[in-house]
Amino acid sequence: MIPIQVASATVVGQVLSGKNLDRVLEQITLKPVPTTPPTPPLTPNERAAVHSISFDTLRHYGLLTAQLDMLLTGPMSDAPVRHLLLVALAQLQFSKASDHAIVDHAVSATEALGFPRAKSLVNAVLRNYLRTPDKFARERFKVDTAIYDFPRWWIERIKREQPDGWHDGLLSSREHPPMCLRVNRRLTNSTDYLAKLAKVGIAAVDRGAGAIELTKPTSVHELPGFSDGLVSVQDEGAQWAAQFLDVKNGMRVLDACAAPGGKAGHLLEIADIDLTAIDSDRQRLKRVADNVDRLKLKAKLKNVNAAEPDTWWDKKPFDRILLDVPCSGSGVARRHPDIKWIRRETDLGSFARQQARLLESLWSCLGVDGKLLYVTCSVFKSENQDIIDAFLKTHLSAKQLELTVTSRLPGCGNDHKTPETKHAAWPTFKDGQLLPDEHHDGFYFALLTRTKPQ
Repeated sequence: MIPIQVASATVVGQVLSGKNLDRVLEQITLKPVPTTPPTPPLTPNERAAVHSISFDTLRHYGLLTAQLDMLLTGPMSDAPVRHLLLVALAQLQFSKASDHAIVDHAVSATEALGFPRAKSLVNAVLRNYLRTPDKFARERFKVDTAIYDFPRWWIERIKREQPDGWHDGLLSSREHPPMCLRVNRRLTNSTDYLAKLAKVGIAAVDRGAGAIELTKPTSVHELPGFSDGLVSVQDEGAQWAAQFLDVKNGMRVLDACAAPGGKAGHLLEIADIDLTAIDSDRQRLKRVADNVDRLKLKAKLKNVNAAEPDTWWDKKPFDRILLDVPCSGSGVARRHPDIKWIRRETDLGSFARQQARLLESLWSCLGVDGKLLYVTCSVFKSENQDIIDAFLKTHLSAKQLELTVTSRLPGCGNDHKTPETKHAAWPTFKDGQLLPDEHHDGFYFALLTRTKPQ
């Protein structure tokens, strides 16, 4: 466990310094572990353990920090030791490893990190926690950062902007995310695929409209027919984007900022369309190609900057545009817990300027009576309705439409359900905002139509 704890502490430290969690995990877990002396690269099982521990530590960093500050008698100057203690506290509360092993190995990991003088401190802190764990329970803390595991500015902002749903949204965002599948209706349906899952012992629930939620997350390699394109992994909330856009056979459709390709695949599954998928990142565009190929579908892929249509657009108007803009990612923080601690409130202004530029640039590509769906995975108004309101004030050709889905999409295998059962799974939107809950992440949707030429 020592290399695992050292690697996890190193990952947490680098993320808290501002680095991306996924990139850090890849760098740390595939190289010799930075112990003294260095130890060989981790095994696949050890890498999985580092991944789990790092996520738990960052997901609950607010609580863990409050607990550690309560356990320490004074400030700690050795940051790596502090990160190791946070990791060990996370293990004691959220892992299945024995308390004895976690403490003993953490003491040894302190020396492996190069801080032998701190061994007695680490031992004392962790054993003090174990003597009276109830004293450090979440409900004993009064500070919001420990209660919700979010930074203070984030909590205060969401309280102001979402007065009705902020509490449940924050609680959901500190939990493990659900794993949802999207059935490829061109190849199967929900009823048949649920039977395939049951046959291999994977428990799941039909969420309607081709969405299936797994009772317990599993590897895609265990999913029947995944490599053959029968299903994709896509959050239930994200699946509403393609439905709101209301594509029909023969339409010319643009998916801007398309990577990694989940929504592009969904659009192609719904109707026979002429889809152009663009992204400025060549490597991420490759993921779009891989996804489309796996689903046995076709799209035109372009490695271009969506904000510069003069460099790639052929001047033929699109009937539909899906604009899934870069954003703070505040609605998917439980999948990417580093976002909570590396994002700053001042970052929102930079995202808003980028979002407004993309919307302005792509509006000229939309035909009269066409529809553009603006999407973010954010819960902050400055990236969402504020962008739309400002755009509507300066574009008389634009009108915001109500978001409605009047019926289930065909071919999903749930037509046997009663209307009451069907509607029970539908999420509730308020002004286009979908807050995280036990079934889906947080998203924002705004559907615009062009009423007259530019």
